[in-house]
Amino acid sequence: MQKVPTLGVPRNARVPRTGWVYRSVERPESVSDHMYRMAVMALVTKDEHLNKDRCVRLALVHDMAESIVGDIAPADNIPKEEKHRREEEAMKQLSQLLPEDLRKELYELWEEYENQSSAEAKFVKQLDQCEMILQASEYEDAENKPGRLQDFFDSTAGKFSHPEIVQLVSELEAERNASIAAAAREPSS
Repeated sequence: MQKVPTLGVPRNARVPRTGWVYRSVERPESVSDHMYRMAVMALVTKDEHLNKDRCVRLALVHDMAESIVGDIAPADNIPKEEKHRREEEAMKQLSQLLPEDLRKELYELWEEYENQSSAEAKFVKQLDQCEMILQASEYEDAENKPGRLQDFFDSTAGKFSHPEIVQLVSELEAERNASIAAAAREPSS
């Protein structure tokens, strides 16, 4: 029986997203949780100018290297070039068990995202940021601590331009601001 390639990743690998770990979020999402949610978000886009299949593929591949190198966050103070070098090596390692055509496809998708070389890659980059603040908002709600993860929202200011994402972010921020205002009005116990 032929061994099924696992892309070099242990089947039980669960790499938590570093930003949540650094903020002491209980049971933080994993990198794979994040990529899956982004893929679903890409799948439901209504933008007919984008290749939806390509967007889903980009979302599923964009952080794949993190299964080996970990989720390197800005707070880790690792230069961008070094982060890229590590992830590039990881992508080569991950795809080594695959046939040449699949190896090439995965690497090219990752590179397209890294270089932001297509409309789809730019859209998926915005999904990446949008998913992050959506998750931040959900953690604030779960902890009943509106506004606690403000720095995630601050880090995305001015980064959204795709109309669907701008609308989603606007609605999210309106809901979140209402929660923050309501919490400020509540008497502290």
